Amino acid sequence: MAHFTFVVGQRYTKDDIYRICRVPPGKQKGNWNTGYTQWSGDWFIFCNIGTAGRTGHDYANRFEEGLLHWYGKTASHVGQESIKSLLSRQGGVHVFYRTDDRSPFKYAGEAAPASFQRTTPVQITWSFQVGAPQHGFTGAAAAETQPQASQASGELQFPEEVAGAATYGEGAVKQVSVNAYERSAKAISACKAHYGTACVICCFDFGKVYGEIGRGYIHVHHLVQLADIGKDYKVDPVKDLRPVCPNCHSMLHQRRPPLSIDELKKMIGRS
Repeated sequence: MAHFTFVVGQRYTKDDIYRICRVPPGKQKGNWNTGYTQWSGDWFIFCNIGTAGRTGHDYANRFEEGLLHWYGKTASHVGQESIKSLLSRQGGVHVFYRTDDRSPFKYAGEAAPASFQRTTPVQITWSFQVGAPQHGFTGAAAAETQPQASQASGELQFPEEVAGAATYGEGAVKQVSVNAYERSAKAISACKAHYGTACVICCFDFGKVYGEIGRGYIHVHHLVQLADIGKDYKVDPVKDLRPVCPNCHSMLHQRRPPLSIDELKKMIGRS
């Protein structure tokens, strides 16, 4: 496996990447322009976020709570050798993204598969290393898509969680990688203070399983989807939010509109 050095948050043109990876002219373009390709044992993913690609395809690629939800090519599925290789963890997976189809790509980091869906096109959720300086973005929060460590508390604060007041203003639309609604870090903290940090669906507790590194970690699910509530909604952290583990959070969102907490609890026999 080759080792290529890219800087997280830095923008690269394809020519920059060819130069860094020492791709000879005869091997350039082609597969490099199809969304993902393998070179010297590593995979390179180029995805659009919130905009259609030059082929006209507009997949629902999105960053959410530090994870990238990404779709393969139109006919892709988990049985394809390329997808098997992407999921194998045997080579590096370098993720580049952009929010329009003419700009250079921004390097999101080296990714590992967190989960995948047996759909066509295949959907893979990619995770990125958290805590290492090389995996943190810099700049305004509105432009970020990766989790950053809060210097004040040492807790992870995701870019969609912005300082907000016992209800908190939510809903100011801002252009990030996709049109996202602001989420209040204070509301999320208040939700955790009320319900604790064990999943309300399956009762999984990161602190009990992983010890100190997992203490206090949990996703927070909005019972009312932010995209549906519109502008200037006042979120109540007790009525509107629930702590859920990443697995249950993902399952809630397998349907649109999402499953309810009670529906998912019934599915796993915890009603």
